Amino acid sequence: MKYNDAIGLDVSKSTIDAVLYSGKEHLQFENSTKGFNVFNKWVSKELKLSKEHVMICLEFTGQYSYRISVFLSQKKYNYSVIPGLEIKRSMGIARGKNDKVDAFKIAEYAFLRRDTLKQYELPSKQMVKLQRIASLRDHLVKVNAGYKTTLVELKGIYKLKDRKEVTTSLEKLIRVTKNQIKKQEETMLKIVNSSEKMKVQFKLVSSVIGIGPIVSCYFLITTQCFTKFENSRKYSCYCGSAPFTHQSGTSINRKSRVNHFANKKMKTFLHLSACVAIQYDPEIRSYYERRIETGKSKLSTINIVKNKLIGRVFAVIKRNKPYVVLGKHAA
Repeated sequence: MKYNDAIGLDVSKSTIDAVLYSGKEHLQFENSTKGFNVFNKWVSKELKLSKEHVMICLEFTGQYSYRISVFLSQKKYNYSVIPGLEIKRSMGIARGKNDKVDAFKIAEYAFLRRDTLKQYELPSKQMVKLQRIASLRDHLVKVNAGYKTTLVELKGIYKLKDRKEVTTSLEKLIRVTKNQIKKQEETMLKIVNSSEKMKVQFKLVSSVIGIGPIVSCYFLITTQCFTKFENSRKYSCYCGSAPFTHQSGTSINRKSRVNHFANKKMKTFLHLSACVAIQYDPEIRSYYERRIETGKSKLSTINIVKNKLIGRVFAVIKRNKPYVVLGKHAA
């Protein structure tokens, strides 16, 4: 599809700024159904643009960009949702900032890449619900960790009689948040079982040794049921476990290393999963021990195991068959 023009949307909590790339026309409207209808009239009547020949681009802002995404899908617009960091890095050196300028920069980004931008596919209702519950779980985990840290610090500084009331309250809060985390995880599993596609993929992913139920849920979320990434290498890059070279001429020639731009939560999950796989998967454990005996780094070996697990997950999804432990059958 050839797009003649592009519109950039800068989304905030209450308002959205829209700028047309070619004419730099600007419109600010409410981030609500009423505002979306104003935008629709602006595009069709004032700008007189055809939906088939214009690309709309907006940055991902979580729940703030969800409603406009639903509206654009319902109205059959061509639109793409891009990570904010990617757009920011494409803007070059910027001195100052406002919503109108940001919207134009997004429109410029979309126009220059109009032939390569992919049409955004809105997640299913079950996936959106799963994302919301997972987000709440993540927040509760952070809160619970904060309570535990505060409790440890109090025990290390004050005597029992001086901290008894505070300690009792913190211990109660820890129990409450722990129970809430468990409830959210149970809800996540119920949502997965409510969708046949998610249910099947969940069983396939969790068949890989080291990948537990919650990590399997996060695999479904981050890959959008394995539609977002073409292969395991791209997902490894997303999770920060794919090594990249760092070399230029003769003066710069460092060892390959992972990049710090990554989904840190999945990176942590995969690290823990790799440790479990090393303990319980005979093939992985044998490989890990062989590398350590030759003097290789433990962290680099764990990183390789992480990539192995990602490769296995994508393989079982592609083949639509559960993972089979080859070493067990060979024995």
